[in-house]
Amino acid sequence: MARPRIALISNPKSTGNLAQLPLIRAFCADHPNIFHYEVEAADQIGEAMRTIARIEPAVLAINGGDGTVQAVLTELHNGGHFGSAAPPVAVLPSGKTNLIALDLGARGDPVEALEKLLAIAQAGLAPHLVARELISLSGGETGITPVIGMFLGGAGLADIMLYCRERVYPLGLPNSISHFITAVAVVLRQVFGLRASFLPPEPSMLSVQVRRDGAITGRFAFLFVTTLEKLLLSGEVSSHGNGPLKFVAVEQKPVSMLRAFFASLVGRLGRTKLDGVHVEEADEIAIEGDASQVILDGETFRAGVGKPILLRPAQPLSFVRIAA
Repeated sequence: MARPRIALISNPKSTGNLAQLPLIRAFCADHPNIFHYEVEAADQIGEAMRTIARIEPAVLAINGGDGTVQAVLTELHNGGHFGSAAPPVAVLPSGKTNLIALDLGARGDPVEALEKLLAIAQAGLAPHLVARELISLSGGETGITPVIGMFLGGAGLADIMLYCRERVYPLGLPNSISHFITAVAVVLRQVFGLRASFLPPEPSMLSVQVRRDGAITGRFAFLFVTTLEKLLLSGEVSSHGNGPLKFVAVEQKPVSMLRAFFASLVGRLGRTKLDGVHVEEADEIAIEGDASQVILDGETFRAGVGKPILLRPAQPLSFVRIAA
């Protein structure tokens, strides 16, 4: 009986792969039931998926950061390469943030994660499969066709993510130190109101419409929409509503930010109504502002006045949970 095949798509430019890719290549060379395909740009993913579809893999594994995962999920959703039978997706921990990989239980060394995935595929995938809702992003200043992801940051959070990527990561420091420096800069800017060229910028005005309940307009220190179970500050966020998209926005007020922070630490975020803190579940969200940026799994998109970014649920997909 033939062993199940794993298709592995790698992005050599992902930060984690700079050191790990030679080991990944060696591991794949020793295991012929792993089909390894490398891409260096998003426009190569369509051809990669067409090729991978021909081998009918039991699992599609992604070795790259959240941006690579987003590009693959988008191609899975829009390309139709697998018809109605897309293989379950596994994500190796290979990027800077790895939010998606962490949500699915993949931590640490990507080679070890791939080894665990191989054992899971050989023993039987069923006990390890989990369904995940996906976010479809469209619209915006350039009329974006649907892009698929799992975590979107906007308002001040998008500014912070860009600040970390563009100002802190280039220093070449370890991720933990880079994130600590970013956190200190955020506290100085957002909580104490300090202004300096080396700190993140002040969030711009933003209007957010959740379902049809009316718009929430203001300056938000943090705004995110996600379908991930594990979030940055707490393992669980309780939301109002019954849609698949979890929406959290915290207004640019020190008291609101502190309330949201402490509520998340004790697992109460969304369970108690807090002034300046908005927690909802929705089936449609519109984000509009003057050249406001949002980041969906590492990729930046812009909303404009009269040109909102629209977020809707996409077709759910099966993922493989890799045990920690």
